[in-house]
Amino acid sequence: MKTTSRTGQFTRAFRDDFQMLMRLRRDVRHFRTDPVDPDLFATCLDSFSLAPSVGLSQPWQIVDVKSDKARAAVQANFETANAQALSGYTGDTAKLYAGLKLAGLREAPIHLAVFCDEASEKGKGLGAGTMPEMRRYSVVCAIMQFWLTLRTHGLGLGWVSILDAARLNDDLDIPKDWALVGYLCIGWPQTQTLDPELEQLGWEERLPCPLPEIR
Repeated sequence: MKTTSRTGQFTRAFRDDFQMLMRLRRDVRHFRTDPVDPDLFATCLDSFSLAPSVGLSQPWQIVDVKSDKARAAVQANFETANAQALSGYTGDTAKLYAGLKLAGLREAPIHLAVFCDEASEKGKGLGAGTMPEMRRYSVVCAIMQFWLTLRTHGLGLGWVSILDAARLNDDLDIPKDWALVGYLCIGWPQTQTLDPELEQLGWEERLPCPLPEIR
């Protein structure tokens, strides 16, 4: 059955499926260790080429972190940053934080470090001259598109933000003009849920979108 007409109008069924896809997109921390078929992964990675970017700059640079040495460095980085983050909490919040699983670094079969090339000349500076941060926002858009694509194939993604970015760049020998945007763990989720794990565990609750302010 067609999902769109020639005018680009999507069917109600397609919109319902897309809404469910967004609900099922989870920040995964609990992975199975099963490998991911390389052809399937390549298909998902193609979604980066379709992502929007300021001035068509496509500033994303992707590093596949595979070696035991590199992964051990990332794990050590996370453990140090996580301990520092825990020290910033007290009481019941600290106890709750200490019990959270905040990364699937040990289990996920695929690790990607995604950077923004801030010195890229592609796009000729359009839109980035006045707002250079738009290049990083473009990388975020690409990651989100990749995230949803993975989910359509049953794969999960965990975005690890508890890291020292400067240390990671040094450990991975990254060019100085590349800024870390996302360290991504990818693999098969152990479970599928509609609600975020942090909400289930009582860390925070999801709120509806506020009404736009009028100026």
